[in-house]
Amino acid sequence: MRVVRGATGANLPPCVLAIGNFDGLHLGHQALLRQLRGEAQSRGLPAAVLTFEPHPRELFAPEQAPARLTSLREKIELLAAAGVDYLVVQRFDRRFAAVEAEAFRDDVLVSHLNARYVLVGDDFRFGRQRRGDISLLQASPALAVHGLPEIQHRDERISSTAVRAALAAGELDHAARLLGRPYSISGRVVGGDRIGRELGFPTANIQLKHNRPPLLGIFVVEVHGLGGVRQGVASLGFRPTIRGGDLLPKLEVHLFDFNEEIYRRHLRVDFLVKLRDEEKYPDLDALKAQIARDCEAARAWFAAKEPLIV
Repeated sequence: MRVVRGATGANLPPCVLAIGNFDGLHLGHQALLRQLRGEAQSRGLPAAVLTFEPHPRELFAPEQAPARLTSLREKIELLAAAGVDYLVVQRFDRRFAAVEAEAFRDDVLVSHLNARYVLVGDDFRFGRQRRGDISLLQASPALAVHGLPEIQHRDERISSTAVRAALAAGELDHAARLLGRPYSISGRVVGGDRIGRELGFPTANIQLKHNRPPLLGIFVVEVHGLGGVRQGVASLGFRPTIRGGDLLPKLEVHLFDFNEEIYRRHLRVDFLVKLRDEEKYPDLDALKAQIARDCEAARAWFAAKEPLIV
């Protein structure tokens, strides 16, 4: 997959184009991408995606912006795995937000991105003050346009909002059903303060690109990127017992039966079950005892688990 930064000067060949934020790449997004690939194949054209960085709400109302499900790198990896040929990442700033809807359609989509067929969710809005909609896209003689209706799963609308709500509530099975896979966070292993090692539970500290992760707590996890799937326990939060807590969340993973140097390795952490919320303990001995109980509970879950049905 070729990644292009910015629509201006993208110089794509004639293409079939899907537009959206694709945060989380849930089952609804996946249905749109399947149709994208099918339309592209039937027309003999490449499949392209236009997405925006940052999320528009992060620009206009950062304090109200939703927690991100995927970093840009994670989104790129998921779209590449979905068979997209071109990904255009458009910086969403105030200048771009001020583009009139007709100019977005005619200049960005038709002229710069060379779109011939466009797929969007049927509630897609675009242009200054969100004035553009599917009917405005369809008014262009240069574009064929298809709006995809919302996807339902067991009478629930599949959306990034629904995934966030499930994760925040600790309902990881529910989130996995909406995503079609366990929720995961990827990142590079970075140096930490080695508190886990002092407690007898060394951890891999995963660099977070999510300043506001969509879930917090202690979790049963599987880790990919070490030559196989590793089992363990992860803490995602502010570590309230350690020197009064951290200002930014940290993701720390203790891997069972593993003692190798893995600094700078890029790992993917799949969140399978939430064990509990974070707690503040009176001292490190109490924290160590709780970590031991968490590990015991996670090992018991792995020993008894059934295949996850999504």
